[in-house]
Amino acid sequence: QDYTWEDHGYSLINRLYPDVGQLLDEKFQVVYNLTYNTIAMHCGVDTSMLRRAIWNYVHCVFGIRYDDYDYGEVNQLLERSLKIYIKTVACYPEKTTKQIYTQFWRHFKHSEKVHINLLLLEARMQAALLYALRAVT
Repeated sequence: QDYTWEDHGYSLINRLYPDVGQLLDEKFQVVYNLTYNTIAMHCGVDTSMLRRAIWNYVHCVFGIRYDDYDYGEVNQLLERSLKIYIKTVACYPEKTTKQIYTQFWRHFKHSEKVHINLLLLEARMQAALLYALRAVT
């Protein structure tokens, strides 16, 4: 059974700590929706599918899967080196090295790589909150 932030986590945390749910939700939404509509040298690109793939891949790494998402998108949009980087940062941050950082998306700007970090860290936080809130439920 799906236990999602939108359907369950947000309302429970608001009952436990009023207004905290709204603050966390805004934080997640700002990072999730952050885009310059560019990828490397290409402008005017809709990056929503890529951002969703990264977010859902992080949740998948932590055992959270959604029935309404096609995980084939993850394999199409995230190259192997990016998946390795995401899993390393999300699960073993102490093992993150400059070499792993430079191996993915070699032609991309550092600001785009920083955005990847923001996405994966917020998705990781949301996954941890979902596990904690599910335990409280």
